[in-house]
Amino acid sequence: MVLCMASPAPSLKVENWLRGEPLTNFRPGKVYIVEFWASWCGPCVGAMPHLIELQAKYKDEGLEIVGVAATEQAPTADEARTKLDAWLTEKFSNLNYRIGFDSTGEMNKLWMDASSSLGVPTSFVVDRDGHIAFIGHPIQLDEVLPKIINGTWRGSYQAKAADAKRIATNERIARELSILRTVRSAMEAKDWQTALSAVEEGIAAMPDNRHLREIHADLLLHKMHDTATGFQVLRQLVRDAIDKQSEAVRGLIAVMTQIFDPENDRAHLPRAERFALGGDVSEHILNSVHASDGLTVSSYRMVAQYYYESGDEQRAIELIERAMTLLDDPKAMPNEMRKGAKQYHMPRLLQSLANYRGEKVCSGSCSISQEASPGPKVQPQEET
Repeated sequence: MVLCMASPAPSLKVENWLRGEPLTNFRPGKVYIVEFWASWCGPCVGAMPHLIELQAKYKDEGLEIVGVAATEQAPTADEARTKLDAWLTEKFSNLNYRIGFDSTGEMNKLWMDASSSLGVPTSFVVDRDGHIAFIGHPIQLDEVLPKIINGTWRGSYQAKAADAKRIATNERIARELSILRTVRSAMEAKDWQTALSAVEEGIAAMPDNRHLREIHADLLLHKMHDTATGFQVLRQLVRDAIDKQSEAVRGLIAVMTQIFDPENDRAHLPRAERFALGGDVSEHILNSVHASDGLTVSSYRMVAQYYYESGDEQRAIELIERAMTLLDDPKAMPNEMRKGAKQYHMPRLLQSLANYRGEKVCSGSCSISQEASPGPKVQPQEET
């Protein structure tokens, strides 16, 4: 069964109700939000306080929220259920809506798979007549829920356009995931030609997919060592990134990662072409960062490596220090994002800084080996 807007709502077939009274069917005259979520999913957990607010706000207008935990992670269903029950008690003692638990796959089959929904969180709103009125991300509920409650949403052009966009987006993502699975399998087998064919097929179907184009460049440059074609791909990525201002820095960082990331083997890349392209791209990145005030740790790290290998160690050190300052700036990114960014970036920044200064490498969590480069050579000292 295909599930979309105006489809009859499927059944609720959960194994256990962890919170609230059991719900066996949707009652006429009520509006239901059926929220697929998981305790391991950050956006899902982030949406829960807002769902609590919505339940309180619209309770008198017939709203009932049903959370469905159908993708909990544990060795057994019993362990998953017990773990989730304890988690709910600890994290959301004020929960005011139902939570159902299902490990059989039946709820995912009836709702998520049938609607081609690819991940959590996903909200399904069931209208007063038992038909689907909305499928999408809970962040959109503020806009659509009042219209569903007052009966003006489902027949509107806006609703039909939103559902059509959702379906098209899910189809595109599903197609990309299928291609990526083929590519991943081929790369694990070191079958570079099959991986390349799959990526090129994906690019032909989705020419603006930056992820596939980056994999294309990586395959050509670092797996097949076809540097002539690989640099053609990189130059096109640069042109497209500059043309698309909103994606400029991300696209340019991707190019620099291919040719200056210390974690990539670059010995086979033609030095003159690599530095010519790196100089142009570094200038564009720094200009873009300055113009938009959109500072990024990745941009500084990749540009710093270019300057270091070019012989300007002081400029490289300055850029790394700016990146480290950025990781401690609460204005640059929210606290929850900054913690993850520091865990990923800080060991790499400290490693680069040690290399550039000719000091011994950082200890503890730093595990990135020093890589010989065309720039100044630095031998790490013995740890004492």
